[in-house]
Amino acid sequence: MGTTEHAKQPVPAEAGSGAGKRLPILKTYKLYIGGKFPRTESGRYFTARAPNGTALANLCLSSRKDFREAVVAARAAVEKWSNATAYLRGQILYRIAEMLEGRRAQFVSELVAQGSTETDATAEVDASIDRLVYYAGWTDKFQQIFSCVNPVSTSHFNFSVCEPTGVVGIVAPEADGLLGLVSNLAPAIAGGNTCIVLASNTRPLCAVTLAEVLHAADVPGGVVNILTGTRDELSAQFASHMDVNAVILCSSDAAEIQATQIKAADNLKRTIVRQSSDWSAPEHQSPYLILDTQEIKTTWHPIGS
Repeated sequence: MGTTEHAKQPVPAEAGSGAGKRLPILKTYKLYIGGKFPRTESGRYFTARAPNGTALANLCLSSRKDFREAVVAARAAVEKWSNATAYLRGQILYRIAEMLEGRRAQFVSELVAQGSTETDATAEVDASIDRLVYYAGWTDKFQQIFSCVNPVSTSHFNFSVCEPTGVVGIVAPEADGLLGLVSNLAPAIAGGNTCIVLASNTRPLCAVTLAEVLHAADVPGGVVNILTGTRDELSAQFASHMDVNAVILCSSDAAEIQATQIKAADNLKRTIVRQSSDWSAPEHQSPYLILDTQEIKTTWHPIGS
């Protein structure tokens, strides 16, 4: 009684629970800027796909304005992060490793979805975790290795110490989903720099998931900012922006390297080019990679009466 004929109509099979073929809902990832997850101001996105063409996720297509916002956030974080104790930076890097370990299965599955074998994906995630622990251990040691007291013939103390460069732009390896990103990011932040990262366009899933890890791992907002998008649109901004102090370009493309170096030369920006097809190689785990984004400050101090 009181029930209408319309209410008695059966639910269509394709809308019913478990009935018919269900279309998966792709996750839409945002950017990571200043410790927050904003959408791109351009409103654009692209779809990350598996090698067989299967859609995996939707990601923001960052604009030049997004990049400028990331630079502002990174610059605002420089003073606090560069003045943080080496012990604190080491603890935070170790915490990133802990949380990456806790989400190990997710990172492995994302690498597999993007074309890696299960064995290779597992090895890459494990190496990334170990690399973070490695650089966590170096945060309070590299100063002793690279700083020095210089002999002079006058009545002065003369000593040189390392200081962070400041804001570092990192154009991550295009063909590497996680280990290449970690291998370039970890030494930069271990040395007290803040970073803007352009993730791989073809293998971006681990980078955007890493942003979630960083957000929950006590990394201060602005220390690491992660953008997704295309090199064609954004890599030139890394080299030309006047408030970026150094750029790390992971590329073996001669034209891209030359274009970056020319644009960086206009504003006297340090350019570090890293060409590699194997980020697990020993040369990508070294305190000298911390030194790449350090400035050497020399001080003279008079002694005697």
